[in-house]
Amino acid sequence: MSRTLFVTTALPYANGPFHIGHIMEYIQADIWVRFQRMRGNTVHFVGADDAHGAPIMIAAEKAGKTPQEFVAEIAGGRKQYLDGFHISFDNWHSTDSPENTELSQDIYRKLKAKGLIATKTIEQFYDPVKGMFLPDRYIKGECPVCHSQDQYGDACEVCSSVYAPTELISPYSTLTGAAPVMKSSEHYFFKLSDPQCVDFLKSWTGGERLQSQVANKAREWLEGDSGLADWDISRDEPYFGIPIPDAPGKYFYVWLDAPVGYLASLKNYCARAGIDFAALLKDPETEQIHFIGKDIIYFHTLFWPAMLKFADYKVPDRVYVHGFMTVKSEKMSKSRGTGISPLKYLAIGMNAEWLRYYIAAKLNSNVEDVDFIPDDFIARVNSDLIGKYVNIASRCAGFVTKKFGGKLDAPQFSPEITAAYSGAAAEIAAFYETREYGKAARKIMELADLANQYVDANKPWELAKQAGQEAQLHAVCSTALALFRELTLYLKPILPHLAEQAEKLLNVAPMAWSDAWKPLAAGHQINAYTHLMARVDPKLLDTLLPPEEAAEPAPAKAVAKAAAKPATKAEAKPADAAGAGLISIDDFAKVDLRIARIVNAEHVEGAEKLIKITLDVGEEKPRTVFAGIKSAYDPGTLIGKHTVMVANLAPRKMKFGLSEGMILAASDPAGKHPGLFILQPHQGALPGMKVK
Repeated sequence: MSRTLFVTTALPYANGPFHIGHIMEYIQADIWVRFQRMRGNTVHFVGADDAHGAPIMIAAEKAGKTPQEFVAEIAGGRKQYLDGFHISFDNWHSTDSPENTELSQDIYRKLKAKGLIATKTIEQFYDPVKGMFLPDRYIKGECPVCHSQDQYGDACEVCSSVYAPTELISPYSTLTGAAPVMKSSEHYFFKLSDPQCVDFLKSWTGGERLQSQVANKAREWLEGDSGLADWDISRDEPYFGIPIPDAPGKYFYVWLDAPVGYLASLKNYCARAGIDFAALLKDPETEQIHFIGKDIIYFHTLFWPAMLKFADYKVPDRVYVHGFMTVKSEKMSKSRGTGISPLKYLAIGMNAEWLRYYIAAKLNSNVEDVDFIPDDFIARVNSDLIGKYVNIASRCAGFVTKKFGGKLDAPQFSPEITAAYSGAAAEIAAFYETREYGKAARKIMELADLANQYVDANKPWELAKQAGQEAQLHAVCSTALALFRELTLYLKPILPHLAEQAEKLLNVAPMAWSDAWKPLAAGHQINAYTHLMARVDPKLLDTLLPPEEAAEPAPAKAVAKAAAKPATKAEAKPADAAGAGLISIDDFAKVDLRIARIVNAEHVEGAEKLIKITLDVGEEKPRTVFAGIKSAYDPGTLIGKHTVMVANLAPRKMKFGLSEGMILAASDPAGKHPGLFILQPHQGALPGMKVK
């Protein structure tokens, strides 16, 4: 049965360009949305700028612009990011819109009619220099819970505690540095502590709408000793926001109208698309899905659903929470050079789908951070996308067009391939549905391994040279391209642009999930092969990320200084008697050790010790190595295993062929422990990864 899905991502604050954390969230949601569309489901995928609040008002003032001019300028730069990374929003809007004003005020009126809005006079911080009440984010001080310094006035970034700004220890204004003074002001509150709100939230958070980690956190807030506090939803002028009806000089706090922006963007889209907005939201079959970061759980699991419930709007069906994106295990920071600029990424010529795949391969359904590691990025993209996926088409499509007029033969699948591929669609679909993208990527690459093993075993490049092998060559290449088509379909939610290019090559209409395991018929005409994707050049990563040595931390310098100190007699250690003496780190760095996957192994006719091994090292073409391990291994047992090879060893012409590297094996030179053992990396290591 077809589903109707209303999907959103967290609204970015309109005071600056997108950062890589935004792009990660959009990619995660976009993959899920594209998969749902391939399944035939109706998806309304909308986003918007969070355009209100004192920070934007103050930033606009500094820039000499009106707040509307300021946010419009920010909004004008969004498209290049969204198009650049192939994000398929149906609509992008703003919270500074007629729709958002109408909906926010309607929700407020309905909450008030149900007795859930209260007013009371509060003591609030006021900057005597600036002459305005201070928003929470313009007050800093010591966290009252964990005592971390320089925490904002509404929540601690260290311990995640939520509190009132008056609870801060030693507060100060971030605008002027002045110590704030207390002034009285009447504020409006949403009575979140009302028993009916608490009962609803206990029920709502207790279902399957939230990941277990998120549900547990929400229950901590709900069941804590202090319970839920009423939510201050008003701010005093001067303020850039939506006026509170019948309350002159008062505006909605930005966190009230910001999530309403989801509905405002949907309403704007529905008006343009001729869809009945009210009917869509009232339809019980419509599913409301939010993708958000872990830093805004409180607002989306308590305030937002309660606000919707008691204003008689649809409540969210799912809230999917993800972690942050880090760079080399560090939180992003411009000053430390650990941030990634999305626009710079695109401007220097890096393929957007490299990043889409890398992020997907590291994402799961838990609230975990995604770490960008340059060497891992290079190895994973080059190995999986080039060495495994694109490699199939690049090695086979040319033979079909050159020798057979571009017409395919009927594929000939082995029982092993049929068993693996015929049921894969359901398994991969389940991974996409549950946002286990890493598992989906691994499963797809397992299938790609089978396809490459088939190509390596049948060697179309050799068949093409042999007279009388045309029929076999035709069948082999057609079979390989049939498998390439299947892999394209499975990768399409992650790699929409590359899939489109592959569909043009295969001369097929845009594929839906229902097209899985429906091989192209004999006689189907394909188009000439054109280059699908380039490998990642490591120099691009050097350009993207500043050199680490430019900001070496003091502890590292201290270690380097200590290392340079001459060793005492007691500290000095002799070189390994079995080796050739000590070497420097520079000497070791000259040896390029790489993870390699053994795609084929076979006996060498006439050789007593050698096995011919074909290795996938994450390159466009596999390498051949002749290894003297015949006494220890049967070739058939090696296929599919991973090992370590010296990748920059000069090729050596041998009697039996050219050896393009060396695999590593261990043995006891004293003979006390006989045997020969090839090195095998820990599970998870991928072809092309550098060993260091």
